[in-house]
Amino acid sequence: MAVYIGVDFHPYEQTLAFVDEADGEIGYKRFLHSDKAGIKAFYRKCGKDAVIGTEATGSLWWFEKLLFDNGMTLKIGDPRMIRRAALSRHKNDHRGCGDDPGSIDAGHFRRSRRGTSRAEMLDLLNYRHSLVSKRTSVVNQLQAFARSKGLPRFRLPAVKARKKIEEVETTQVERLLVSSRFVLCDELTRQIKAVEARLEEEANKEERAQLLMTHPGIGLINAMALVHTLGDVRRFRRKEEVVAFVGLDPLEKSSGETRRIGSISKRGSRLARYLLGQAAQASRDKKIRKFYSEVSRRRGRPKAKLQRPVSFSLTVMSCFVTISATRSLHGGAKLVCTRGQER
Repeated sequence: MAVYIGVDFHPYEQTLAFVDEADGEIGYKRFLHSDKAGIKAFYRKCGKDAVIGTEATGSLWWFEKLLFDNGMTLKIGDPRMIRRAALSRHKNDHRGCGDDPGSIDAGHFRRSRRGTSRAEMLDLLNYRHSLVSKRTSVVNQLQAFARSKGLPRFRLPAVKARKKIEEVETTQVERLLVSSRFVLCDELTRQIKAVEARLEEEANKEERAQLLMTHPGIGLINAMALVHTLGDVRRFRRKEEVVAFVGLDPLEKSSGETRRIGSISKRGSRLARYLLGQAAQASRDKKIRKFYSEVSRRRGRPKAKLQRPVSFSLTVMSCFVTISATRSLHGGAKLVCTRGQER
């Protein structure tokens, strides 16, 4: 018989709700995460038939590993749906872990699969993004210094531009700041290249990433971000669902005869939205450019810029979903993408 355990997971502690086999009553336990031995002993005692349910929030990796190593089932629930199903308006840890652990079998809980490589790749992509942001900040400081000295606009990686900055007459403090920023910029560039080399190794093993990179405007970073954010694209029935998954769908607030389409939902991966926006900005797709011009004339450039990644993601996902389905039905299908090149 399966044992259902509801977990209210916090960074440094967790509260459990479970059915006591002795009297059938719901029991509660609280563990500090520093007490790893006690946590392991409790879950091992529950057996391999135990089904653990928790909210889709927090860093659960070590907890997932503990459960999967013991052969247990982990189910992740939507926090909003869990809260909506609560019988009381009160909120605390005991209510958070579930008044009825048996409700884990409800529709708003989904079974979680073991997938450490996906989490590691997303960590790597987010780390690269943070490094690029820091380097951009340093470059902007150097650009501001160059403007203050009357130098023309330039691209910092150029050797000539660096030489011009170093030749400008400066004080000792300015010289220290400039040299320090150049050293920091070089170090950040070295780290970014190391991360990208690792991502390229993984992309060579990932067939879906290679498929996406055949699409014009999709490179290594965009492909890896989409592959590891979306997972199996066959679970999306329509390409518009992918747009909603990454948070680019508009929020509707309509009632009666009043119809209002508001801002985008911004749900899902912030990094995926950002990369799609950058890819759409650099895209040379004539249809996207034409659509951008039309929306820009009617609604203004800000709204038109927002529609670019939506149109671009629809185009990419139309290609990705179609060919993924084709390959699942016909194993011999060629790896080729619409408006792309055969790989």
